[in-house]
Amino acid sequence: MRVLITGGAGFIGSHLSDALLARGDRVHILDDLSTGSIENFRHLRENPNFEYTIDSCTNKPVVAELVDEADVVFHLAAAVGVELIVESPVRTIETNVHCTEIVLSAASKKHTPVLVASTSEVYGKSTELPFREDGNLVMGATDIGRWSYACSKAIDEFLALAYWKERKLPTTVVRLFNTVGPRQTGQYGMVIPKFVRSALSGRDLHVYGDGQQSRCFCHVGDVVQALTGLMDDQSNVGRVFNVGSTEEITIQALAERVVEFCDSSSEIVSLSYEEAYEEGFEDMMRRVPDTSRIKDALGWQPTRSLDDTLGDIVEHETTSLQA
Repeated sequence: MRVLITGGAGFIGSHLSDALLARGDRVHILDDLSTGSIENFRHLRENPNFEYTIDSCTNKPVVAELVDEADVVFHLAAAVGVELIVESPVRTIETNVHCTEIVLSAASKKHTPVLVASTSEVYGKSTELPFREDGNLVMGATDIGRWSYACSKAIDEFLALAYWKERKLPTTVVRLFNTVGPRQTGQYGMVIPKFVRSALSGRDLHVYGDGQQSRCFCHVGDVVQALTGLMDDQSNVGRVFNVGSTEEITIQALAERVVEFCDSSSEIVSLSYEEAYEEGFEDMMRRVPDTSRIKDALGWQPTRSLDDTLGDIVEHETTSLQA
């Protein structure tokens, strides 16, 4: 297949490129490098089946041309990371909603299948755990910047599903739950790479709030298998799927495990949310997916434990520090 990946220079996009090229597909990535990096795909540049364009998804003519040449589109381009979301809410909303609108509009001309990457953030402040795809989304107040990201991604989902319903564009939505792995940057608030880099360098690990908020972290290799499986099986169009691990851990326990993994002397320091982000910042205490829908559809479930994932990240970061 000829595959277009928007946001392909991000860490998920680069791993997806690896997997698709390995099975013989032709891959073209589109990325403006605002949060992605050439380093993530430098190893692919000599592959004759790989091409890339450094530009934004807001460039309609470029998107139209690339989508026209593709058999399928993985739309991963988005504003990412809590720190970026808090610091740049305008960029967050415009990037997410406008880019998705442009991609879907271009794809609809030839009914090119599109997989839209969404996020567990859309569940907002819901306490109906584990989160089900047909569950209610509970957003916070509009004057709390944190929820602008959740709302913008929810609009992405509504738009993708509307294109399927009204214009029969084959769209599939995936809600990703804390995807982690090698190549992920901690620059915009991703917790595991930040913890690992701090532990390897002997710096303090910063845990926000009381550290009892919990998350489920899924290895990027498992996530890529879910993404390709959903795109390959077009019987799943017009649906939303949770993709993530159900192995839950508190952030405090995660910090302790990372220190142990790295055999580090780093201290774990608590910071208030106000110190870390902004006054009035709100967080979700738990974020646990129900993954029965994708398991029923594809037989998919994560194959790597959190310890397996941490091992891969520590190895990658150790190598990077030594380079």
